[in-house]
Amino acid sequence: MIRLIRFILLCIVKLICKLLYRFKIRWLSDENFKQFKEVRLIVFLNHTSLYEPLFIGACPLSVLWRLSGELIAPGADITLNDRPIVGRIYHSLLPGLVPITRKKDESWQHFMSLVSKDTLVAILPEGRMKRSTGLDKHGNAMTVRGGVADILQVKQHGKVLFVYCGGLHHIHTPGDKFPSVFKTITANAQMMDIQAYKDSLPFEAGHDFREQVVMDMQKRLDTHTPF
Repeated sequence: MIRLIRFILLCIVKLICKLLYRFKIRWLSDENFKQFKEVRLIVFLNHTSLYEPLFIGACPLSVLWRLSGELIAPGADITLNDRPIVGRIYHSLLPGLVPITRKKDESWQHFMSLVSKDTLVAILPEGRMKRSTGLDKHGNAMTVRGGVADILQVKQHGKVLFVYCGGLHHIHTPGDKFPSVFKTITANAQMMDIQAYKDSLPFEAGHDFREQVVMDMQKRLDTHTPF
């Protein structure tokens, strides 16, 4: 019953998003949302706004049903805990959000204890949000972090869905009070078999699995995102 209520809430959000925004999703793979039931990992690249749940508007109902009851994802503790309104909205829609710090500490270990080969996991590998300057809030360059590699090491089958966000600064820039409406939201998407993805890594000498994944994710961010 609780899952059904969450699903209905997601459907309402989807309807609102469809009314207020246009979505242009370009698939870089032959597989698409029709194979979503096989997805075990969602990797969302180019994190620019807290309004990224607007992408719910582009998801079929079958995807929303899985998200309403199966998804777990790490979320910044300062967003989920220190911003009560935002945190409450996120938790009501996606209760599988797990607060973590930006360090590889006990909060990350707790999250990883919830990850199994069959769970549906989503992650934003950059770990922080890009400002309009192209840097993070401390003025540092945006880079991919290694948490996604930890998750991939647990996953033994299924598919990974890459979402390359075109950016949402035209809708909401960090620090703005209200979002703009009637804009177009763009993204490229790509689905791959998890084992095929692992096999595709070059494994260059002197770099372990974690470093290979980080380098590959950074390359994907730079080349596959519809800037």
